[in-house]
Amino acid sequence: MLDMKFLRTNPDLVKENIRKKFQDRKLPLVDEVIELDRQSRAAQQEASDLRAERNKISKSIGGLMAQGKKDEAEAMKKKVAEQADRLAELEKQEGALAERIQKIMMTIPNIIDPSVPIGKDDSENVEVQRYGEPVVPDFEIPYHTDIMESFNGIDLDSARKVAGNGFYYLMGDIARLHSAVIAYARDFMIDRGFTYCVPPFMIRSNVVTGVMSFDEMDAMMYKIEGEDLYLIGTSEHSMIGKFIDTILEEKDLPYTMTSYSPCFRKEKGAHGLEERGVYRIHQFEKQEMIVVCKPEDSKMWFDKLWQNTVDLFRSMDIPVRTLECCSGDLADLKVKSVDVEAWSPRQKKYFEVGSCSNLGDAQARRLKIRVNGENGKYFAHTLNNTVVAPPRMLIAFLENNLNADGTVRIPEVLRPYMGGKDKLVPTKK
Repeated sequence: MLDMKFLRTNPDLVKENIRKKFQDRKLPLVDEVIELDRQSRAAQQEASDLRAERNKISKSIGGLMAQGKKDEAEAMKKKVAEQADRLAELEKQEGALAERIQKIMMTIPNIIDPSVPIGKDDSENVEVQRYGEPVVPDFEIPYHTDIMESFNGIDLDSARKVAGNGFYYLMGDIARLHSAVIAYARDFMIDRGFTYCVPPFMIRSNVVTGVMSFDEMDAMMYKIEGEDLYLIGTSEHSMIGKFIDTILEEKDLPYTMTSYSPCFRKEKGAHGLEERGVYRIHQFEKQEMIVVCKPEDSKMWFDKLWQNTVDLFRSMDIPVRTLECCSGDLADLKVKSVDVEAWSPRQKKYFEVGSCSNLGDAQARRLKIRVNGENGKYFAHTLNNTVVAPPRMLIAFLENNLNADGTVRIPEVLRPYMGGKDKLVPTKK
């Protein structure tokens, strides 16, 4: 969410930013909110003047009564009553204006970083760098669920009966591998100095609107019927929410945390073959990382965060690349984002396994996360990034570590979490 003073003094810049995000429908909102702000400030000033005058008149009434000037005192009382009515009217007006202004300000997108490439959607994201050699083996790689089934490791049919499409049962070695990856990712981030946390898996609506845009909320979140609670789509939501309505001491920054949670997402829309199986699902588990820091440090932390994901995947012998997200692919609160994509030998292309975002002070403004610094209070910057999100990443893992005989190699870093196993052996052909 932008600062109202910034928008008021830089309307053309805000409009240009909206155009860069290809959201021209929002352009009229800039002029509308400026006018509403003018009306709000005028109402506040009139109310303030009335309160000052009322106080002055109220003090004079006693003096008039003491002087026996009852008629004049009654006239003043009548004037005070009229002012009270007008004040009540103004306060009602202020409330309505504030509500409308808040709604618009939460709709206008954050100012994107100058380095963000301009494009309409994710098809125009720009590759930055590749890590590891993308190899296509000389044997056929089966579809990921077929690989899992060779280990008796997945049951989609039973899950469909129990919960519907978009759910799964993982079993045996595949389930163990899933848990091993999560545990390894947890320890990987702890070793890099992040504090481990298991957060609430449900959050209130004021936290939801504090951490994400209305469009994201509608597309992602499951609401608990009859409760002011939503299932989290990522632990970033509750981790950033942890700091709601707080004043942090500058000396305590940055807060660097890594969190585990199940995640729940609507995942609206139809998808192709490669997005079936366990690629696009309603429930999954994830290791996340978040940072709350000083504004001047957020660019540095942004680069550190996505590099953590790259390093993690490379430690499991999975080739990856980084993509700079274009303007049209950025959610409204984001200043800058980098996607991490893993190589799929089967598809002979990369696919998304994580996303790193710098949100500037947008979430902090919405959630009132302030920092007590040497020169006064200011809003913190917040960042988030996926460490790893199985079972989607298991697709990349299985494809890149599959052997010609159907076994799956276990990279050295995972072996302590897999009982020392160096490979998985299919239970059926």
